[in-house]
Amino acid sequence: VQLQASGGGSVQAGGSLTLSCVASGRIQIDKVMSWYRQAQGKQRELVATLHVDGSTTYADSVKGRFSISGDYARNTHWLQMNSLKPEDTAVYYCYLSDLFGPYWGKGTLVTVSS
Repeated sequence: VQLQASGGGSVQAGGSLTLSCVASGRIQIDKVMSWYRQAQGKQRELVATLHVDGSTTYADSVKGRFSISGDYARNTHWLQMNSLKPEDTAVYYCYLSDLFGPYWGKGTLVTVSS
């Protein structure tokens, strides 16, 4: 299983970006899809999760600004990021977990300037 993330880049504070993650390989229908991020010098943190039942959870720091969505059949999930802040600057990693997982994608860098 391979995950390919894309959509990172540089944006000014207040701007928006959408990250995409496409998974390929043998993946179970029931799966959890998430986004993590790791800022320089900090630990990796969970940003948002799309659960098997379609429910979503978010880190407090991004609630109301970020939105996770996904297509279970196409093994694709997205992270819509609005009202970006400089503290959102990090490498963002997509993640997928099924019966045989978990799986990680390579990171995509998001830089937010003030």
